[in-house]
Order: sequence, then C-alpha cells, then structure tokens
Amino acid sequence: MSAQRGYFTVEEVRAAEAELFTRVPEGMPMRRAAHGLARVVAGELRERTGGIAGRAVTLLVGSGDNGGDALWAGAQLRRRGVAVTAVLLNPERAHAKGLAALRKAGGRVADHVGDPDLVVDGIVGISGHGALRPRAAEIVAALEAPIVAADLPSGVDPDTGAIEGPAVRADVTVAFGAYKPVHALAAAQCGRVELVPIGLRLPEPNLAALEPVSIGAAWPVPGPADDKYTQGVTGVCAGSATYPGAAVLCAGAAIAATSGMVRYAGTGAAEVLNHFPEVIATQTVAAAGRVQSWVFGPGAGTDADARKRLTEILSTDLPVVVDADGLTLLAAEPWLVRDRTAATVLTPH
Repeated sequence: MSAQRGYFTVEEVRAAEAELFTRVPEGMPMRRAAHGLARVVAGELRERTGGIAGRAVTLLVGSGDNGGDALWAGAQLRRRGVAVTAVLLNPERAHAKGLAALRKAGGRVADHVGDPDLVVDGIVGISGHGALRPRAAEIVAALEAPIVAADLPSGVDPDTGAIEGPAVRADVTVAFGAYKPVHALAAAQCGRVELVPIGLRLPEPNLAALEPVSIGAAWPVPGPADDKYTQGVTGVCAGSATYPGAAVLCAGAAIAATSGMVRYAGTGAAEVLNHFPEVIATQTVAAAGRVQSWVFGPGAGTDADARKRLTEILSTDLPVVVDADGLTLLAAEPWLVRDRTAATVLTPH
C-alpha cells in the first residue's frame, strides 16, 4: 500500500478534538502540542546556533489556543536555559495558565521583539481567518530571525492556503495533531512541516498526497521485455515560436521522467529538436501520432489556435496534465474539462 499524507479541514480537526477531549484530562492536548513545539524549536536552535541554553526566543502570542501552545512551549524552553520573551498582541485575552507557567519558569513579557535567535508564531490558529492585524503585521514585517509557526503561519487560510494581506512566512511549521490543507496548498509559507501527534482519531482524508518514498517505490523500472509503448508515450503541446523555452523544458521533463517516447506538437518544434533529437516533433496535435498521455499549457498561448489544440486534447480519453496558459483558458471555459472521465491534473499556476 502506498504511504500517503492526509490533510484535514478545520471542521474535521475540530470534530476530532472534541472527541479527544472526552478521553483525556483537560489541558493535556495543549501540553502535548506545546511539548512538540518546544522540541522542534530546541532542535532549530541547536541546528542554527550550535546550542540551546543561553539562546533567545521571542513568542508572538495571540488570544487563541495557539497563543497558549506558544506560552507553554516557552515555559519548557525556559527550563532548558533559553531566554524567552513573550509579546502579547492581546494582553487581556492571553492564555492565563500558559502565561502563568511562562512567568513561573522565568520568562518575561515585553512590548518589543528584541534580538532573538528564533521567533515563534503563536498569533492565530485554525480558527483565524484573514490577514494579520496591523500591529501583528508591523511586527512580522520587521522580523529578521527565523520563524517557527505553531500549527500554521498566521494570516494564511487553514483550509485554502489563501493569503489576503500580510501573513507570516515561516521557516518551519509545527502541525498539531494533523496536517491541514494549508500545509500543502501554501507550502512556501509553511517551510518545513513537522507533525506533532496529540492523539486525534481522524477520518479517511479527502485530500492526500503520496510520500516521496512511495513515489520512488512505484516508479516503473523498465525490464528486458519493455518497449517505448510499455514505458509510456508522452505527448507535449507546449511552448510556441514566441516562447520556445517552454517547449524545450516540457519536452525535456518528459524525457527525464523516463517516458518511453516523447512526441511534441506545436510551433516550437524546431527548438525542441535542436535540444532533443530523440523527440518526434510535429506542428499539430492531429499529426502527433500515438500517445498515451498529454501535457498542455506552458507557453502555449491563449488565442483561438491554442484553445483549438486544448479542446482537441481534452476530447480524447487519455490522461491530461493542464498547466499555465491551459489553466487560463479553462478558467474562462471550465466546461471544457468539467465532464472529462479520464484522469485530468490541473496544476497550481
């Protein structure tokens, strides 16, 4: 069975948390999350500065549970000799028990970030939506230290990865209990993602991604009885006389992916053949010959001729990857792809 990473919506996580609260003592899930957060922060300090004791960490603390997670984690780090400072963005609503634990451990509260080795983003959690508030945005914009985000980067939508304004761009994100869609859909904002189990019982995921080890294990290795067709023939309709580089890059990628044969269709044929003489290149989709899958889009244009080529490819029963200009065309006419039954991949653009 392929190893998959499942991603769970806020609603699914909230339901799993509610069930968890019926099984464990009050406060234990937050303690588990905080312990995992402190462990990751300590590891980052060691990796980046060569040690833990004597280093400085600043917590950006909001009013939700993520602020509490950050405060409890700060208390643990303080007991390991880290100088911990908390900046409370909403002092009246800061997590009382977490704040008391930080103060008892010797942590301090300040109204400025200082010069830390690392910053912990505990501004908002999965209940937060929209951009950072003005004060938080001003603080985050001025940061120079690496950022470890608690659960997700604040200001990024947990279910869609959308960014509507100022948001945290983390170096590391510590996911509590489950991966959320934001960890896949806004990967650049999350940095490296570390999962901290807290005991959630989760349903089968509706959104999942293969782990790299599974992709490698499933990648076909040709044997002595294989030929170009058993290894797969990839059709590429990309690039143009205006954007020949897109044609070359797409054809090269298909070759590097160990396709048994690559057939190119488009006005960038001459450039493709100059770089990859093994490619079978034609000017039109109809003349391309037998293929077993298609790639359409990068540098292909959005004019009537490009639409005609895309429609021709989508009318087949072959798997199709649509990217770049192809997505622009589909955004205007989604019905071109809506009723396809063959495998269809729309890539992020």
